[in-house]
Amino acid sequence: MGLTLHAINLGIITLIFFAVGMYKPKWPLFFMEKPSRWLITSITTVLFMVTMTMYGEGIRQEKMLKKRKEPVSQASVPVPTPTPVPVPVPAQEAPKKK
Repeated sequence: MGLTLHAINLGIITLIFFAVGMYKPKWPLFFMEKPSRWLITSITTVLFMVTMTMYGEGIRQEKMLKKRKEPVSQASVPVPTPTPVPVPVPAQEAPKKK
């Protein structure tokens, strides 16, 4: 649950960033002279896409791990057994008399 947990944390940070940025854009973008709400919306959109990609990848990895850990039952996989195959023996010729 590593990547999904990080995705959820990033999603929470994204929501907080969006809410605070819509209230006062100067707070989350303190390093800019005149930040706008448009910039907050753009950054939030990119962060949302990153969050959803991380979440989907985390779910995919968890499914792959779960498949790998499931034991293979003996009934579903037949074990090949050797079967005897008759081999033709060449006919022996009768010895020639002189």
